[in-house]
Amino acid sequence: MRARRIGAVLGAAAIAVALPAVPASAQQQPPPGGRPSPVDTRAVPPPLDPNWQVPKVGGPDAAYAPKTACIAPASGQRFDLKNKPWGQLEMQFDELHQFSRGEGVTVAVIDTGVRKHDYLTVRGGGDFVIAAHNGLEDCDGHGTEVAGIIAAHPPADGQIGFVGIAPGAEILSIRQSSANYEGKRPTAADPDPRAEPAGTLETLAQAVVSAANQGARVINMSVDSCRPADLPIQPSEKNLQAALRYAHETMDVVLVASAGNYGQDCESGVNAGDPTRPDHLVLPPWFSEYVISVAAIQANGDPADFSVPGPWVTVAAPGTNIISLDPTTNDGLVNLQVVNGKSQEIQGTSFAAPYVAGLAALIRSYRKELSAKQVSERIKLTAIHPAAPGGRDNRIGYGMINPLAALTAAIPAEKGIQPDQPLDMKAELPGPIVKNWAPMQVALIGSAGGLLLLLLTLFVVHTVRRNRGGGKDELRGMA
Repeated sequence: MRARRIGAVLGAAAIAVALPAVPASAQQQPPPGGRPSPVDTRAVPPPLDPNWQVPKVGGPDAAYAPKTACIAPASGQRFDLKNKPWGQLEMQFDELHQFSRGEGVTVAVIDTGVRKHDYLTVRGGGDFVIAAHNGLEDCDGHGTEVAGIIAAHPPADGQIGFVGIAPGAEILSIRQSSANYEGKRPTAADPDPRAEPAGTLETLAQAVVSAANQGARVINMSVDSCRPADLPIQPSEKNLQAALRYAHETMDVVLVASAGNYGQDCESGVNAGDPTRPDHLVLPPWFSEYVISVAAIQANGDPADFSVPGPWVTVAAPGTNIISLDPTTNDGLVNLQVVNGKSQEIQGTSFAAPYVAGLAALIRSYRKELSAKQVSERIKLTAIHPAAPGGRDNRIGYGMINPLAALTAAIPAEKGIQPDQPLDMKAELPGPIVKNWAPMQVALIGSAGGLLLLLLTLFVVHTVRRNRGGGKDELRGMA
């Protein structure tokens, strides 16, 4: 079987090449009185054999050559953008960096490569396209922009507003995919296949293992593969699952992936039905036991229209009107990209994920004692939950990330304190209040009787006095 391609798709509403960790119990609820139907298990990947081998790291899986020219600098005058992106203001970077800047943490960016830039600390970590480039060529521009959101550190002279969420972190670049390179990957079933762009699930799995072995504490994967849910899990998918398990559980790495955009593989409207029964799966987010999957939010707070929903979505972050490092220069910024000859704003879940990866780097630098699972849980628990059952939905997971809270909040579970258990509090309304009117009635009757008796007495007295007065007049008249 031909290896399924996975790559960075550059587009106006879909910029991802291509998870919280939502517990399986929260993803899948069996129907009342019965076992879960086979389709219900789509929300949860099948368990991996404990003895399934971790993929061995190799090199490019084909002899790749340029298919199209690499991106070039935009025509016209170069400039530096001085305004801060809305996502940076929303995330309160100025306050956040008083606690942590991500120093001492290496974040691996598995993407289209990262170009060396004056505003970025980056080292090569490997290349599955052209081995000699060691991850430091970015022919597509995607990886450099992702890395900039994580760790860009422009001069602090007030001339540039943009800065990465973890400017003190180091980027480890591994080029795993490229839409501008193509090559043939022969198999026993297809010895003469057509040329395809670089990037498969197999190389993604190897890149994850390589990043973990090179000391990455956080891995960002703005790469996704979308396929129908009614297909059985493939060996390449199991290899990716094994790689993620190895990185997260054995090497203690925080894994972050973009939730995916509507595009060629995931057509608009997929997964819009039963929240527990997706019709398409997105990988790596599907492996939500290990991966934080990130949806995109737009500036007005609504979920982005291009963000693919699913029961594996963990949290959301800004994914529109992006500003980042210019992948064609050594000292520039960019806020537009050229797609099909037209300039468009940079957006996509690809650029929401690095906000979360950078946040994980801040936490790992500030709270070194926390494990990868605790960091992931902290990000999930402190998110701004949507008004939905259980505080999550399939569009934005547990909600927009709250970096300050994720960095500084006290989490009881980290201190060994068991969470409060839910109580069965029945909402019983009090019965109707029956007022006893008898005292009021007695008082009214008594008052009325007293008033009547008083009036009667006055009448009698007045009558007697009149009668007595009239008798004296008569006597005087007779005399």
